[in-house]
Amino acid sequence: MTTVAEQVGTLLAELGVGRAFGVVGSGNFHVTNALRSAGVGYTAARHEGGAATMADAYARTSGEVGVLTVHQGCGLTNAMTGITEAAKSRSPLLVLAADTPGAQVRNNFRIDQDALVRAVGAVPERVNTPASAVADVVRAYGVARDQRRTVVVNLPLDVQAAPAVDGSRPRTTWRPPRPDAASVAELAALLDGARRPVFVAGRGARGARSELEALADRCGALLATSAVAHGLFTGSPWSLGISGGFSTPLAAELIADADLIVAWGASLTMWTTRHGELTAGATLVQVDDTAEALGTNRPVALGVLGDVGATAADVLEVCGKSAGYRSPEIGERIRTDARHAAPTEVIGDRIDPRVLSAALDELLPAERTVAVDSGNFMGYPAGYLQVPDEAGFCFTQGFQSIGLGLATAIGAALARPDRLAVAACGDGGFLMSISELETAVRLGLGMVIVVYDDAGYGAEFHHFADDDHGTVRFPDTDLAAIARGYGCDAAVVRSTADLAIVRTWLDGPRNRPLLLDAKVVADEPAWWLAEAFKGH
Repeated sequence: MTTVAEQVGTLLAELGVGRAFGVVGSGNFHVTNALRSAGVGYTAARHEGGAATMADAYARTSGEVGVLTVHQGCGLTNAMTGITEAAKSRSPLLVLAADTPGAQVRNNFRIDQDALVRAVGAVPERVNTPASAVADVVRAYGVARDQRRTVVVNLPLDVQAAPAVDGSRPRTTWRPPRPDAASVAELAALLDGARRPVFVAGRGARGARSELEALADRCGALLATSAVAHGLFTGSPWSLGISGGFSTPLAAELIADADLIVAWGASLTMWTTRHGELTAGATLVQVDDTAEALGTNRPVALGVLGDVGATAADVLEVCGKSAGYRSPEIGERIRTDARHAAPTEVIGDRIDPRVLSAALDELLPAERTVAVDSGNFMGYPAGYLQVPDEAGFCFTQGFQSIGLGLATAIGAALARPDRLAVAACGDGGFLMSISELETAVRLGLGMVIVVYDDAGYGAEFHHFADDDHGTVRFPDTDLAAIARGYGCDAAVVRSTADLAIVRTWLDGPRNRPLLLDAKVVADEPAWWLAEAFKGH
């Protein structure tokens, strides 16, 4: 007899799921083994929160639907921070959550899982009966894949154990919208009249580089991205890098001086616009495939409902040719001044994080995937570590939780084993997620983990500079020694000379992680921090 649990696992493999993540309990034991039996790779994490973030990062980096499998009740609640991050970031993530049988109203595991999921912005679905199981799973998978949504499929234990019933597979019909002709004409007219246009591409523009570059070449636009789309325009001579708090001084100057800014699949948050300062002098246009996103964070002169690539291609057909913002002088400034500068190294007990980041950028292979945790430090890896394309940067910051960086890097490493995964963490976030260090070692992941170690919660002690820091500063910890205990290669870094271990490790088999406990200078906040806290 085939059960519904076995049917669900087999069906998801047939639909194209390549890898799942999770922590197995009694409630998700059978469906997880069904996935494995059907050929889906499975990664066992040490905590459901880590598993959720790994699945999220895998989805972002691979372009596939990520799958998470968790136990009912507490398994789901343990995973909720990662699920919330994925939901806020519109990650295509499918969560298989066991649920209590419908009749067991006094089960200790029983919570209103639908309400919990809905509260954080994810989409609740349910395998309702054995007869509806195929249709329920196909529908949920289609929403995750086609609409880039985080979907939680509740699997009641009594339904899981029931005999499977053959069912037809419904077709998913959702397609991203094509822009209407009037909006295309209006956007083309704005581009024709602009002297200094800038394109800011966000998560929704990933995969549309060729269409955006073709249109930018036609109208003379400079190119920038939000943080989550970092790397989209790598190699373009007209790329300004990240727009917002992580901007270089040159990027901030040129974006702020634009007379037209077009946001392509970017939600124009306070981070991307510096609380509106970068967009205040420009006519603002937003292109997005979701109507609710248009004008949500910043008022726009024109909102275009449409798929980014399709919209750019349609506008290209009717847009005139212009030099726009592009001139030999601007091109030379971008060529010579588009990177963050690092100061001269001063040898002491602690290393300047800018010096550290610039040195790592030179040492590490160009084919890399950079995953960044949250904290005072996070602008340094974002600003200094170059990435080959948009798949080379995984930024799980939609919910602004610390402690996601290590799991993010693990998921990204499994999605792109051809690239070196680099986890950039603060000491607070790293210690919060340290159980997943065992996961990285067990999997034999040749990844680099850089801990920007200021012995505390840097964002807080810099923001509250004149207050009692007893709650946010901690004794210095030998994180390298702890990492060796897990089975990593590791070193304490106080100067660039201590990075010699990186060269040795790169020349070796790379069959286990390298952790760098970088004791960073903590005398002043990162350049972006004061700007960021204006919104708090």
